[in-house]
Amino acid sequence: MRRRLATVALLVVAIAAFAGAAEAEVVQSGNVRVTFQAAFSPQALPRERPAPISVEVEGQISTTDGSKPPPLQQLRVELSSSGKIETRGLPACRASTLQSTSSELALERCGPAQVGHGRFQAELQFSGRPILVEGRALVFNGVVAGRAGMFIHIYISRPVKVTLVIPLKISRGTGRFGTVLTTKVPKLAGGFGSITELQLKIGRRYSYRGRPRSYLSAACSAPQGFPGATFTFARGIFGFEGGRTMNAFLSRSCQVRNQGE
Repeated sequence: MRRRLATVALLVVAIAAFAGAAEAEVVQSGNVRVTFQAAFSPQALPRERPAPISVEVEGQISTTDGSKPPPLQQLRVELSSSGKIETRGLPACRASTLQSTSSELALERCGPAQVGHGRFQAELQFSGRPILVEGRALVFNGVVAGRAGMFIHIYISRPVKVTLVIPLKISRGTGRFGTVLTTKVPKLAGGFGSITELQLKIGRRYSYRGRPRSYLSAACSAPQGFPGATFTFARGIFGFEGGRTMNAFLSRSCQVRNQGE
């Protein structure tokens, strides 16, 4: 009987690993296509006690006919209730401190509050023609609308100097989604630009009052007797100019880590 249960448990974990290894979710509405990808590491986590993790998120916006993608106006990312964000004792940056700054100046002013980094790509209308630009993205801990939040800092140096600061408000969710990130995306280059790709890696370890802490942490909430689980890791809701809204879900897997590991 025990052997049969062990075999069933291993089969469930194998299925979970296969489902968790799925590639990005692609959703389409009309000619607009959104590719949403997210992952966390490490995948082996304690069953009950949250442990430090980092999260990688990637979004791509494109069109099927090659036309200019509509500007993203609203973004909502919901994360599994098995994870949490900790900001106690972490320095915070202000949006006003980041406005009109290059990446280097933003780091000089708010380096102690940095919690992530990545890359971006955007399409600008310059002199009547589209130009594809790319560069560095930075993520800082901060306060948004009086609540814990983060700021995504994007800087374009050519063909014109443009700084975009995207505020993300962090709030508690319900049910399977415990953490919710929401924002109204500011216009890029006065409305003449669209973000077409954003890649971010978020996570940071720090100490406060002599105790080690992690900006992001999570547990693997697998049932007792099972060495792993598959769960809905994230949902992305993308709102575009004109009222178009698109949803993407991502399922991932985790493995239970022994207490002493």
